Amino acid sequence: MSGHSKWASIKHKKGAADAKRGAAFSKMAKEISAIAKNGGGDPDINASLRTAIDRAKGINMPKDKIDNAIKKGTGEIPGVTYEEITFDAYGPGGVAMMITGLTDNNNRTTAEIKAILKRKNGSSAGAGATSFLFTKKGFISIEKDKISEDEIMEIAIEAGAEDVDSEGNYHEITTEINDLMAVKDAVDAKGIPMVTAEMTMIPSNYVKLEGNEAKQLLSLMEALEDHEDVQNVYANFDISDEELERIASEDN
Repeated sequence: MSGHSKWASIKHKKGAADAKRGAAFSKMAKEISAIAKNGGGDPDINASLRTAIDRAKGINMPKDKIDNAIKKGTGEIPGVTYEEITFDAYGPGGVAMMITGLTDNNNRTTAEIKAILKRKNGSSAGAGATSFLFTKKGFISIEKDKISEDEIMEIAIEAGAEDVDSEGNYHEITTEINDLMAVKDAVDAKGIPMVTAEMTMIPSNYVKLEGNEAKQLLSLMEALEDHEDVQNVYANFDISDEELERIASEDN
């Protein structure tokens, strides 16, 4: 699971600098509206909405923007209707990728995603070619210096988590979708800060990357997530901490 956690951490650190806050708010508003449309606007009933609202608050999205996004989804105020889209793709080194998004123009978005893949050493794949490698789960990542392995294991498992992996630089908690909020609330109750707490797609296996392929993969991930219609990019890569530090030093 290390690839997923590392990418979540990379995004978290970039979000702290937040040169693209407006774009992040726009994407979050789209997601909240779509979730509210599908499952209702009450976060006490719609667990997916509650998770999305928590993520929005995590990037300091203003409350009025969150409320407006919910109302657009429920139809209380006018809004654009977005279609959910999924793209199967491959990245450098044969990494399997699953790209999800929301768009009001499927043809435009499809053409633009394919262009990014081609430009950044990736390739599009047929429907279902890679998505079968991913399973929808709840995922929580915590920096290891915030709490010991034994303590987080006890808190998470007691709250209903499936697994806690502390092999890398993070405690990585996996849950069934319906158990995510209970585990998150248990961690919150202890005042433990989280890097991320979200519904995500966990790959069944990982492809180890290094050197130029690792650098190209990270560049592709970032380019895809910078697209206004892309909500999430999932990939089954594993890049060592040492390799990430080397790539970061080259970019600085």
